[in-house]
Amino acid sequence: MHNRLTSAFIALMILTAGLLPLEAQEADNETQYITVNGVVKDEKSKRRLEYANVSVPGTNIGTVTNSDGEFTIKVRTELRATAVEISHVGYLNEIIALKNADISGYQVMMTPNVNMLDEVVIRAREPRYIVEEAIRRIAKNYSPKNNLLTGFYRETAQKGRRYINISEAVIDIYKTSYEQNSDRDRVQIFKGRSLLSQKRSDTLVVKLLGGPNLSIYVDVVKNPEILLDKETLSYYAFRLEESIMIDNRQQYVISFQPQAILPYALYYGKLFIDKERLSFTRAEFNLNMDDRNKATEAILKKKPYGLIFRPLEVSFLVTYKERDGLTYLSYIRNEVRFRCDWKRKLFATGYTILSEMVVTDSRDDNVTGIPYRLAFKPNQSLSDKVSDFMDEDFWGAYNIIEPTESLESAVNRLKKQ
Repeated sequence: MHNRLTSAFIALMILTAGLLPLEAQEADNETQYITVNGVVKDEKSKRRLEYANVSVPGTNIGTVTNSDGEFTIKVRTELRATAVEISHVGYLNEIIALKNADISGYQVMMTPNVNMLDEVVIRAREPRYIVEEAIRRIAKNYSPKNNLLTGFYRETAQKGRRYINISEAVIDIYKTSYEQNSDRDRVQIFKGRSLLSQKRSDTLVVKLLGGPNLSIYVDVVKNPEILLDKETLSYYAFRLEESIMIDNRQQYVISFQPQAILPYALYYGKLFIDKERLSFTRAEFNLNMDDRNKATEAILKKKPYGLIFRPLEVSFLVTYKERDGLTYLSYIRNEVRFRCDWKRKLFATGYTILSEMVVTDSRDDNVTGIPYRLAFKPNQSLSDKVSDFMDEDFWGAYNIIEPTESLESAVNRLKKQ
């Protein structure tokens, strides 16, 4: 089970053929909204803070900052929202007041939360016990209802530092109750676009299979087989690290690493667990690269004959956000780095596949499932399903992850091809 899931959510297919994208779906997007954009920085160092959570209190609307610390959030005027809230690991939350007008270029200065936590008292229990207790409370701490999430998904492929593929989409995500497994959870592409390099030297195309399904596969709380299966916890050694604050709440930080040798690659990383509620709020983990053959089996689905594939890194970040006493999926990021070389060539080429998904809205009233015929399939690639990158106003009122400066430059270069 563990090996099957590992292969499913990070499968790569490396081809040497061109791609023929399909028509994207259209959507009515005329909702009135105000726009808030800005940058999030550390108050002392002025360092830009990536992956900060940006949300509208009392609603399900949110996004995250990009790797340049920048964000844009669109808030429907009908909500009569009065503020946007910014949170980040290890910082006090900050508020931006709304006054029914767009806000542009706002600088959010985050204050580090000095660790004044009480000494953590473990009542004759080990870090593994805390993890086990958090697992037992999943049904209590997470949504007992079926949810329909709106998300923004982006994946990019880079050859060296140069982008060769940029694909992004607004997606619908149907998630059953956290008391159930994910067998009936599905993703549907609502609106998307893709841009591919037309250079002949870029004919080696790297495809991330089932990319938008990242929101299903990598939800470690909903899919315990990935990390949190109680039967496989013995494969890992756990250690309690220094506590930290997330969203103004105290967190246990528990690191883990493999302590068993199995036929497939395991992970190492950190789990963040709310000290009071014992809910998982964040997971950072990497595929163990000690055995490159096992790592390759976990990543690679298909490659041309004669191509030598060398995995370098597979990393994941999964975050959850508390709302009204329950915890919900918020953001997922996956980065895969590897090198490819043809036999008899002196130099290998480095590639990076980055995919991320942020939940921008959700509802749990009168929710119906996504039919299988409309669902994005695990063996599909997003760049095969969408097209049309030229429309500057493509996203309209939808919330997205703001593109970085480097990504915007890459789009402009690819368009000129």
